[in-house]
Amino acid sequence: MQEQAQLYQRRAEILKALAHPTRLWMVDQLAQGEVCVCQFVEAVGVDFSTISKHLTVLKRAGLVEDERRGKQVFYRLRMPCVTGFFRCVDQVLDHSAAAGICAACATAKEDCHELA
Repeated sequence: MQEQAQLYQRRAEILKALAHPTRLWMVDQLAQGEVCVCQFVEAVGVDFSTISKHLTVLKRAGLVEDERRGKQVFYRLRMPCVTGFFRCVDQVLDHSAAAGICAACATAKEDCHELA
């Protein structure tokens, strides 16, 4: 039972690493190929340290890896299979939308306070 609890804990850590819109976007960008940190900074419009923190979270979770080339650091997905999970999430969102359910609060859209 302890092994199973540890497995669930590790899974939760990976999901927590993905639980930020900027990090989700970064993983999507990395699915297209490696990206220099400087490109993320420019695209997101935040300072280098913020991007670095996001990348550190993804790296600690084992989702990305980096390579230093001179003064620049490039990141790539270590586990490209994570994009399959994103496709599954998108299917859930599409299904909820088709059923008239708010994805944010799981209530009928006409009763949703988040859309008001």
